[in-house]
Amino acid sequence: MQQIIEEIKTLFKSYSTAPVVRVEKIPQSGSDRVYFRIFCDTQQAENQFIATYNNNIQENKTFIYFSKHFNSIGAPVPKIYAVNADSSIYIQQDVGSSSLLNEIESKGHTEAVFDLYKKSLRSLAHLQINGDKALDYHQCITSKEFGQQAIMSDLLYFKYYFLDTLKIPYDKEKLLNDFEAISNYLSHVDHKYFMFRDFQSRNIMVQADAIHFIDYQGGMKGALQYDVASLLWQAKAELSDEWKNSLLNYYIDCVDEILTTPVNRTHFISQYNGYVLIRLLQVLGAYGFRGLFERKAHFLSSIPLALKNLQWFLNNKNVGISCAEFERLLSIIVSEKTIHQFETTKANAQTPLVVKINSFSYLKNGYPKNETNNGGGFVFDCRGILNPGRVEEYKKQSGQDKPVKDFLEQQTKMPNFLNSIFDIVDITIEDYINRGFESVEINFGCTGGQHRSVYAAEELNRHLRNKFSVKTTLSHINKENWVK
Repeated sequence: MQQIIEEIKTLFKSYSTAPVVRVEKIPQSGSDRVYFRIFCDTQQAENQFIATYNNNIQENKTFIYFSKHFNSIGAPVPKIYAVNADSSIYIQQDVGSSSLLNEIESKGHTEAVFDLYKKSLRSLAHLQINGDKALDYHQCITSKEFGQQAIMSDLLYFKYYFLDTLKIPYDKEKLLNDFEAISNYLSHVDHKYFMFRDFQSRNIMVQADAIHFIDYQGGMKGALQYDVASLLWQAKAELSDEWKNSLLNYYIDCVDEILTTPVNRTHFISQYNGYVLIRLLQVLGAYGFRGLFERKAHFLSSIPLALKNLQWFLNNKNVGISCAEFERLLSIIVSEKTIHQFETTKANAQTPLVVKINSFSYLKNGYPKNETNNGGGFVFDCRGILNPGRVEEYKKQSGQDKPVKDFLEQQTKMPNFLNSIFDIVDITIEDYINRGFESVEINFGCTGGQHRSVYAAEELNRHLRNKFSVKTTLSHINKENWVK
């Protein structure tokens, strides 16, 4: 990771003479791309930049090409400032760290947030239609067009990574025939332009009341309806039906202002409902892959919301095509029984369980004494992780300090170590909440009880509070002996 940071600094020097103060890794989400924020010592208004490292060179080239093309028509996408020789690293405009989803979560469904949605939809219509002109679709990563084959691929993605994990018996031939019918029906749409492919509130950045789009490298030619469906039906956003209908009609107004011939609203909305269904299923496939196969907690926790979103849609909207076997299976996966199996157990005010989390030093204190009535719990040895305490600049810091955190996250196997621990501990916490247990103790030890064990204890504390809403106490037993 340090080598990549040095390469970023070298590339930045080819663009700007401004001294680089520091380069910080940004936490990753679902992709394999690694993002860094560059901080510069300059009096210029623009003193922060984003650097991206990605081994998928074609993906990088597509993003860079799309960005330059959309910038040329005035669409709100980041500017590209520098690209290294093999296109594995590029530097772009920093469009902030707050997304439209962050705005919803912090402000709620307010008029200001509604206006941000309107801004996003107006800019989307401009990017889709005007951005389609002179765009070289040969630059796309995979398919050049979201047609019948691509729709079929999304349906199969849902089948393999979500539906099949539930082990529901079904007639395979009938289901595939239904998929063929749906993909054929939706591939015949009136308006095909640039399709963002993942247009959701996480990919709309908000900075000083302006919006910018990111993560459009998967785009291709396709139906206008798909991107609107992606945004308005995003499960995490939890938009009301009133908002969805109002924003959809506003978007169609924006499209009508650009096109010479107004769209047929009835036909447009009917096809839109079909694309809502495809998008909801594609998202479930993605959550299944990232959550059920890769065991990423964020995606696992999103599955119940996505299922409830799909449940409401099936009960209230008409896709315009009937497919018996497919409809039967959908009714099963949106049942309360299926949704419940994906819901995380949550503690409440009456839950007696308190999780005691400690960090300790094997050399100074030894194993913490368990003073609970039931005893038991866990002790994890962090000494197999590379020790930041051996690095001079970190000796007087702890696992609570950002430079140490960055070292452990970027240059050691600590993330893998903790993910394994989360899997083990989660089983016990869920069981203890359900059974009304009062306490469990979890300990992390390392040589000095200052870096690795402290970081691990802090991260587990955050994880358990976020996932289970459980009460915790956190103690760093060797704190008074830390090197200062």
